Amino acid sequence: MQPPLEENPHQVYPAHWEADVVLRDGGTARIRPITTEDAERLVSFYELVSPESKYYRFFAPYPRLSAKDVHRFTHHDYVDRVGLAATVGDEFIATVRYDRIGAHEAEVAFLVQDAHQGRGVASALLEHIAAVAREREVSRFVAEVLPANNKMIKVFTDAGYEQKRSFEDGSVHLTLDLEPTEASLAVQRAREQRAEARSVQRLLAPRAVAVVGVGRAPGGVGRAVLRNLRDSGFTGRIHAVNRAFPDSLTEVDGAPAHRSVASVAATGETVDLVVVAVPAAQVPDVVADCGESGVQGLVVISAGYAESGPGGLERQRDLLRRARSYGMRIIGPNAFGLINTAESVRLNASLAPESPARGRIGLFTQSGAIGIALLSALHRRGAGLSSFISAGNRADLSGNDFLQYWHDDPDTDIALLYLESIGNPRKFTRLARRTAAVKPVVVVKGARHSGSAPPGHAVPVTRVPDATVSALLRQAGVIRVDTVTELVDAGLLLADQPLPAGPRVAILGNSESLGLLTYDACLTERLRPLPPVDLTTGAAPQDFRAALGRALADDGCDAVLVTAIPWVGENGVTESGDGEVLAAALREAAADAPAKPVAVVHLEIGGLAEALAAATGTVRGPREPATGSASPAPDGGGDAASSDAAGTEPAPAATRARGIPAYPAAERAVRALAQAVRYAQWRRQAAEPGRVPQYDDIDENGAAGRIEALLATAHVDVARGLALSPDDARELLGLYGIGVLAARPAPDADAAVAAAEHFGYPVALKATAPHLRHRPDLGGVRLDIASEAGLRRAYTELSGALGSPAEVRPVVQAMVGRGVDTVVRSAIDPAVGAVLSFGLAGAPSELLGDTAHRLVPATDRDAAELIRSIRTAPLLFGWRGSAPVDTAALEELLLRVSRLVDDHPEIVSVALEPVVVGPKGLSVLGAAVRLAPPNALGDLGPRRLPSY
Repeated sequence: MQPPLEENPHQVYPAHWEADVVLRDGGTARIRPITTEDAERLVSFYELVSPESKYYRFFAPYPRLSAKDVHRFTHHDYVDRVGLAATVGDEFIATVRYDRIGAHEAEVAFLVQDAHQGRGVASALLEHIAAVAREREVSRFVAEVLPANNKMIKVFTDAGYEQKRSFEDGSVHLTLDLEPTEASLAVQRAREQRAEARSVQRLLAPRAVAVVGVGRAPGGVGRAVLRNLRDSGFTGRIHAVNRAFPDSLTEVDGAPAHRSVASVAATGETVDLVVVAVPAAQVPDVVADCGESGVQGLVVISAGYAESGPGGLERQRDLLRRARSYGMRIIGPNAFGLINTAESVRLNASLAPESPARGRIGLFTQSGAIGIALLSALHRRGAGLSSFISAGNRADLSGNDFLQYWHDDPDTDIALLYLESIGNPRKFTRLARRTAAVKPVVVVKGARHSGSAPPGHAVPVTRVPDATVSALLRQAGVIRVDTVTELVDAGLLLADQPLPAGPRVAILGNSESLGLLTYDACLTERLRPLPPVDLTTGAAPQDFRAALGRALADDGCDAVLVTAIPWVGENGVTESGDGEVLAAALREAAADAPAKPVAVVHLEIGGLAEALAAATGTVRGPREPATGSASPAPDGGGDAASSDAAGTEPAPAATRARGIPAYPAAERAVRALAQAVRYAQWRRQAAEPGRVPQYDDIDENGAAGRIEALLATAHVDVARGLALSPDDARELLGLYGIGVLAARPAPDADAAVAAAEHFGYPVALKATAPHLRHRPDLGGVRLDIASEAGLRRAYTELSGALGSPAEVRPVVQAMVGRGVDTVVRSAIDPAVGAVLSFGLAGAPSELLGDTAHRLVPATDRDAAELIRSIRTAPLLFGWRGSAPVDTAALEELLLRVSRLVDDHPEIVSVALEPVVVGPKGLSVLGAAVRLAPPNALGDLGPRRLPSY
């Protein structure tokens, strides 16, 4: 809807202000600018508003809008007068407008239909109208509210903005500064979390479910879902729907038969969830039927959408638009379904013929095939689930939404996710960090090396390499694994065992060889194994029990790996039932000892794994490490009252009884344990996340002015931005205390000599053409030139080997002390945000991808970890007898770059290369800075659902 504007025909309709939002109750609404075509909608909306609400809006009885009012409220210039509406379907449910009353001040007013009050509509509108105002250089809102209008006063006071409040002439006068604050951002994210979690909860716990597309004859997708719902023991009502059902058909497989969802609603029953299993061409009619009948969510199993090509992608977008217009959420299309094992629900609205056992693992997949494989693998190893979702093309609900739900879900202790694309990596890492602060999040990502998302996943393109995304996930506390087998292995250990307090691992068993393999695997994973304890092949279950008890009681170990091979019984063979006997002995030892993780590596012992897993998921967990406690992540995640963060004493043995994970190979058990060790360390560090240092010599205002001037006086390529000249880059960096060694251009030999005389010998001669920069292997750098003759000779050689001075672009620079050449970079990706990167300079590091990354703003702890996390870090710390370099100076440089990029979103990239770090201090020899007009990052703006 982009009609011409009568009062200001030159003002373009601001389509980018349109947004879908999730409301407090989990439903959705669309926010968009009000246009001249909305007159009838506005009048209809106003007629449904109560006299009391009208009185609160206009401070007097105001039964109807005059023609002048309607014209005023539908004609805007989108600069000084702006109106937004929240809509469901094609109808207004709320409006907000501002009128500018000063250069940077505007008066704001809301009106919410009474039937939709309490859903958080006004709060969402305030977020969006505030963002619009900032875009139009309005920095302050004023509002007059009647004292009795407590709901609207609360909308303003709870928003988190800096505000002033006074009582004047019988009304409350409110002034809000619209600059986002930590408080306003925290309020926004808390509301987002509650709304998105509620939208998931509504789908996982419906009161009634209808399956659309159930055939009369056995067989088919719809009939299979109906049967699975029935067999799971779903506690709500089930309905079978097919528009081809004859009137004489009253039920199918015990479920009432209907020709439409509307016919179910006509009986007085509201259907909360509908499973759609009809051809894609019939889905729009089903969506309309569901929307008109008050359905809250759809599981669209139907295929033929984005995975089938451009035409299917457009059908998928249309499906999303139609569903959201009714306030419905979608799982799918091309979905496998969802499962909730809670005793009060027992929902299996999926194609899985059997519901998994009830447990405490939440599982999300973007692939039905992988979902089937994971369900099977977890079932074979005795693991239970709290909930399962296979979202297919995940046009709407995604892993982000389920992380929001699982964060607070008391029935879920660990989240396992198989992802093939991450539509919003910035938001995903934020949510994952918040959830990982209270329960493990394990992720395996498919399509890592294809360079694009699978065909069905219509997600924004990101330039960030997978290695960078992986590093950022680790920073967020996510346990990133490579295969679905590792996903199950790590998930079982984390679901059933306490977190280790450290990396010390005791190994015991009845096979010396298997113990040595386990010891080697521990070293490979950078654990600290103790010498294996060989119980010999004659060890009986009671010997295992005693040895495990001693190991768990030893303060010198943090975890125990038990290795076992079949043993010879009294009759000379392994006896049946020995696996169950050994499992009972190990579980008794673990129950009677201090809480430490235990895992078993076994070879061909029948019944052992099943017996060990018997208690899987029956007790809440995971527990904290024996020492230290985890607390919410620094971005405000977590519940301070959570038992996981309380640092309490270990629970009594009776409540700690749980399954012990078993593995068929030492490497798999050790890898899962190593993941737990690293995660536990992250949890401990999350309690003290570090700080962002303040530097007195930083001139933030001066830098802002310089950036504004540079952007104002130059033509900026929207796609590439503005590359600063070396002098401008040096000046800007200097305002943040980042010194860059000066260089002088040398278009001829005489200019080179003049530059050398200015700096003083010895000097360096460098080629700076883009194809030669930072390529010493091509001979474009000549160092330690000590005389004029040497400089002229080097200049002639450089020109002869690489081309004319115009092609080579030589410069002269003073020499600095020897050290280790490093690279510091920061770049902004719209999907991720600002990323700070560090590595050593040179082809080997680039070839091996040996670069570390952290999100901006970086803390002092982030900077320290950044330089220590690359594989070539030993070169900085005195490798092979060399002098250690000044890592403190390097950390400070990283923090200053982080501050620069965080303070000024116009800086889209910074590259310092090389940075020579010596034993005392460092030198930045080259710098490149690129500017662009700032783009509001979606995760930092008002809440909105993605629209792919």
